[in-house]
Parts: sequence; C-alpha cells; structure tokens
Amino acid sequence: MDKIKIGWSEVDFSPEKGTKISLAGQFYERITDEVESPITATAFAVECGKEQMIICSCDLVSVGENLNKLVKEKVCKEIDLSPDKIIISAIHTHTSYVYSRKEEGKPVKKSSLAYLQEIIPEDMQYVPLVSNEKCLSPKDSLDFLVDKISQAIIEAWNNRSEGYYQNAFGRAVVGHCRRVCYDDGSAAMWGDTNSANFTELEAGNDSGIELIYTFDNNKNLNGVIANIACPAQVVEQRSFISSDYWGKVKENLEKHFGKKIFVLGLISAAGDQCPRDMIRWVNPETPIDDPNVKRENYIERRQDPSMYDVSGLKVVGKRISNEIISVFEELDENKINQSVLEHKTINLSLPLRRVNKTEYNNSVKAIQDFIDKNRGKKISFEDNARLHIHAGNIVRYEEQQTKDLFDIEVHFVRFGDVAFATNPFELFLDYGNQIRARSKAKQTFLIQLACGVNGYLPTEKAEEGSHYSAYVSSGWAGHEGGDLLVRTTLEEINKMF
Repeated sequence: MDKIKIGWSEVDFSPEKGTKISLAGQFYERITDEVESPITATAFAVECGKEQMIICSCDLVSVGENLNKLVKEKVCKEIDLSPDKIIISAIHTHTSYVYSRKEEGKPVKKSSLAYLQEIIPEDMQYVPLVSNEKCLSPKDSLDFLVDKISQAIIEAWNNRSEGYYQNAFGRAVVGHCRRVCYDDGSAAMWGDTNSANFTELEAGNDSGIELIYTFDNNKNLNGVIANIACPAQVVEQRSFISSDYWGKVKENLEKHFGKKIFVLGLISAAGDQCPRDMIRWVNPETPIDDPNVKRENYIERRQDPSMYDVSGLKVVGKRISNEIISVFEELDENKINQSVLEHKTINLSLPLRRVNKTEYNNSVKAIQDFIDKNRGKKISFEDNARLHIHAGNIVRYEEQQTKDLFDIEVHFVRFGDVAFATNPFELFLDYGNQIRARSKAKQTFLIQLACGVNGYLPTEKAEEGSHYSAYVSSGWAGHEGGDLLVRTTLEEINKMF
C-alpha cells in the first residue's frame, strides 16, 4: 500500500451579476439572472502510488459528450494527467445552464426536436415566450463551463497533499419512486395515486448514503463525499439559478463546522427517483406549468413541505447534513493514510434500443394527424412535449437502420475497500441495487450521468408500463443494455477485489 495524496477545489460558475442564462431541464424555456444558491464545480483528486483519480461534480442537468471531451482536453494540456483518470458528473439540477451540445467538426446528430422543426409547418411551431430576451448563448455557456470546470479539476490536482480518509455509512430519506402503476399494467411518471386504479409504486427507494470523509495531514476534516440515490431536482420547475438541495447541505455543513468544508455530491442510480412522496402528495406552493403535477382531487396531507419549493430544499438539505454530522461525530480514530488505488476506464458497447415497425408507423400517423387537425394554430410547449415522443420514435427508427450499438465511457475504481462505478444514464434504481448487492467491495459508490448523457435507462417492467422515462425516445438503451451494464460493472469491480 502507498501513502495517499488528496486535493480539493470548488469553483463558482454562477453567471456574473446581471447576466441572464437559459435554464435546462424542461420543455418550456426559462430565462433568469436570479441566483437562489451558487452553482459550482467541485473537484476531488486522489493520488496513490502511480495511480490517480479525479471526480468533479457539477451543478448541471447533465454532462454532454462534448463538454466531457473539451474539459479533459483543456485539463490535460495544463497538467500531466491522462484523461482516463478524470470523472465528470452532474447532480441533475434543472436550474442551471443550457449549453451547446454540438461537437466541433462533427455533424449535429438529429434530435427529436430538430425533426419536429423539419416536419411541423413554420406557422405552427412553438415559439418560446421569452425567446427574444437577451441571455448568454448556448455556445458562450459551453465555453464558460469548460473554463470553470477545468479550473476546478486543475486546482484540485495542484492542491493535493498527504492526507487521510475514512469511509462510513449514513441514512436519510431523500428519494422516492416517481413512477405510479395502475391495474391495467400501465405506469405514469408523477401519476396520481388518489385513484381506485392505483396499485403500487413501480420500485422502492434507497435511503442509504455512502460517505467518505477526508482530512488534511493534521487530521482536520476538509471534505465529504456523499452518494445519494436521488437527483437534485426539488425546485426543478422554478425560474431561478440553484444548486438545489446540495446548496443547502453545503451551507449547513459550513455553518456547523465554522469553516469551508468541500462537499462532493454524487447521484447514485436514481432515474426513477425524485424528492417527492407520491403517496402523501403535497401541491406546489404556487402553480407550475406541468399538467402531470396538477391534482384534481387534491387532499391536504400532514407531510413534508412542498418538494417543488425552497421550503422543501431546506428540509432535504437539513436531513442530509444532519446525518453527515451525526456519522462524523461517531467516527473512530482509524483514519487511513495508506491505501490501494486502481482505476480502469473502458468504452462499453451497448445495444441501441429499437423501435418496431408498428411503433414507427403509429408515430408517423400521430404527427401527421396532429398537423392536419391543428393547421394554422400555434402549438404549445405541451403539444411540443407530446409530439417529442413520436418524433423520438421516428428518429430512432431511422438511426437503427445503420446502427446496432453505441459506446459509453465507464469508470471502475478501487479505493481501499471502496468501489466507484460510473454510467452516463439516468439509471433506474433496480440496476443500482443489483450492483450493490453483488459487489465484493465493502462499499460501492455509483455515479450516474457521468462522462456523457444517454437519457433514461429503464427496467423491463418500466418498459412494459411505458410513459415518460420508459419510452424508446427517453433514452438510448433498454433493459438488455441495462443488464449488460450491470454484468460488466460487477465483473470489473469484483476483479479488483
């Protein structure tokens, strides 16, 4: 075993005061310069012997392939490090930048929205209400993010020095399954449970928090790594800039410890999870532009505050930070400064989820029927969202004629008795449970939406129930790809142990 070196950095990439940005994560456009909490890139670097790992958690909805590539290129020009040693992930906040996904020198891959713009008559197309407002362009946002994320990674690497760590485990209820099942075999994201036809939530939840505490050479706490199975999307539909519940966790820890404590927030497999209890439903404090959120037969519950609002952020942030503090106070003196570090990166080929001929024909007909019925009318963002599903089927059908597989970047790391494994999906919880249950590591940290973005990866049960997050157009892979990802992850982790 070798002595470890640890480095930390956090870089604020909130827009400059007065600069408006477009917020990612919804079908309707939101533009703002209001900052509820700073959005940042937080980087953790560890070196042990001749091996390295840097994880950078970004307050973004996702990390596109181009952002991943550009950051790594910039970093590796500045420091002597292989790009394969860098993991960049997103907390999946819906209150951060829209940035360009175009890769320089490569043709733009046709998206479902691009297809709609081709086929829908120009006089019918949805025009965002705020499209004329001046804000940072997607290209400028990309360039800005590349600079800031690279800065965080480089600083963390340059800040590394001998230190200690302790891994631990905590528990706090944050995530809940957001897919509601009915007696006809169907399912719905955000479905109404106040119905005689409601049967169950499609999956469970995971209240466990995988934790690592890091210390400087004098054994003073300087950082926390926390892995939670719930995306950071409490205030996902609000029109302000926010790091969601992680911002509150950071505020609370800094207040408690009286100094800056770095927090690396990592989202575990949570594609079907959300911060809301679908059984004890609580309405948003003010209306939200989403038909899936409206409840006609709303019954007021004695429950958490609205998990669509800042009041909910405070509750979730307090639960997590209280548990981090409580576990820290119970730590023994067994801090580790010599360890084993092994880091492997592979490009894994997964089968492209396919659209069958009937689905394709039905989608072509659905879009044409909509056009014929609504000629001359401006379509709404709700129409746009509904048509997006059919457009996605058509785009996928065309793509699958020449493509059977697609590659993803995945990382597998052994750090002492801890394993890290990444994926670029909104990975459904059951896959994460399968990995953790069979991993030979004492603790397994799973990082979704890392080093790319390939949409949702649903289970077979979810595909049968259908609806958003389980449609073919919701992601690149289906359950066959999920099974392969699980098998590969277990094989790679268990070889290290």
